[in-house]
Parts: sequence; structure tokens; C-alpha cells
Amino acid sequence: MKILFATNNPSKAKRFSRELNKYGIEVVSLKDINIKLDILEDGKDPISNALKKARCAYDKTKMITLGMDDSLYLEGVPNDVQPGLFVRRVAGKKLSDLEMLDYYIDLVNKYGTDGKINAKWIYGLALIKDDKEYTYTFEKGDFYLTNKKSNVINPGYPMNTISINKTLNKYFTDMTKLDWEKVEQNELDVIEFLTSHIK
Repeated sequence: MKILFATNNPSKAKRFSRELNKYGIEVVSLKDINIKLDILEDGKDPISNALKKARCAYDKTKMITLGMDDSLYLEGVPNDVQPGLFVRRVAGKKLSDLEMLDYYIDLVNKYGTDGKINAKWIYGLALIKDDKEYTYTFEKGDFYLTNKKSNVINPGYPMNTISINKTLNKYFTDMTKLDWEKVEQNELDVIEFLTSHIK
């Protein structure tokens, strides 16, 4: 069985692939099926944006479709500069991967302590199957941002270059397949949500 992840980002499309494959579910991206969608992400929260993405892709393909959006919160950063939903968009400009790294390193230097700042992602998921919509919210706060880059940049996921897992004390970019499997154990509730509605 195939499901469509409503994203043009191939790295993001792989997020739940390993666990879903265990259930016989293959995840494909918009790029995999040669579709390009330009979706205005102007929702008030991650769920709203996830629904916009999922609805747009589902209307185009009628495949079981997953949409996801996220928001980022940094400890001690004033509300007017909190990334929130606008992780890549700053002052109306969409930042490149390298521009993002420079911008967030500056925030760590300004508001962090000892070159680090506690961070939390809040995610919204939207799943559409047979014209029915299902939503789910979860968060990840087991990491901090640092002002020192790792030696690797994940295209499409530049924040991994300055994100360190607190438990493993490793940059996300340096984590092994086994490390990621340990981390993904914390997302089994997400996999349960998806499989319960997909199957």
C-alpha cells in the first residue's frame, strides 16, 4: 500500500518510512510522483497548515495523503522573534539552508547560555483517506540548538546541523541508524495514529 506525504522535501518524506514499512505501507513524496504544489501555508497553527497541504495533494491525487507542519519554540527568546510557524521565513523572506544556520546561530549567541538554547518542536499531522480527515499533534523537546555546526548538512533539514539530542549528546547529523531507531521509539504513538487510520 502507498501513501502520499504532501511535501516537496524528500528528507521530510522519509520521516516515518522505516516504521510504516513494517506495516506494508510505502511512503512517497510529491516529487516521487512528479507533482509540484505551491501551497500557501497561512494557517494559525501546525494542524491548520498540515490540513491545507493534505487537502491540496489529496484533491489532486485521491491517494491516502499525509500532511505535516511544525512550529519551533526556543527557551528564553522573546515572543516577537520566536520562530513558531515561520522557521524558514524571517521578515517575509524564505531563507536558504545556509541562511537558516546563520540566523539560528545568531539567536543562540544572543539568547542562549554557554552556546546552547533549549528547543521544542510542535508538530501537526493531517491524514486524509476516503474523503475523511484525521488530525494529530505531538511535540519533541529532547534537544537543544548550539552555536557550533556539525560537519554535515542535511539538505532540506539544515537545523539538524546545529541540533543536539540531549540523551545521546550527538548532533542529529551524526546520529547512526541505530540512534534514530531509538529516537523513533518515542514516536510510536504517531505510527499508531497513522496505521490505525490507513489500514
